[in-house]
Amino acid sequence: MSSIEVKSFSNADEVITSFPNAKIEAVNVGGQRVLKVTLQPGWKWSRDVKPAVGTESCEVTHLGVIVSGSVKAIHDDGTAVTYTAGDAYSIQPGHDGMVVGDDPAIVYEFAGTWGE
Repeated sequence: MSSIEVKSFSNADEVITSFPNAKIEAVNVGGQRVLKVTLQPGWKWSRDVKPAVGTESCEVTHLGVIVSGSVKAIHDDGTAVTYTAGDAYSIQPGHDGMVVGDDPAIVYEFAGTWGE
């Protein structure tokens, strides 16, 4: 028998607000965890997340879609990419990230964690 499961981020299974300038809402659907991440202007991984996780750079793979705003990812090797609303992205471990501009960035991620 087929199954359909729908969950709303307005009633998330988990909400994480322990990082400055960030709100992470998680739902578990279809056996997968999906995140809605809202990053405020001025958010920067190395300033807002690094102190909590204790690594030199983000050591998590991210796979997602950005629906508003812009984020710049800078790999440890110096490679930098800015992604904006409408872009799908995959970011490998060993990077820093920051919101670009004056608008919040909202992303949906299908792989990755946020300081957990």
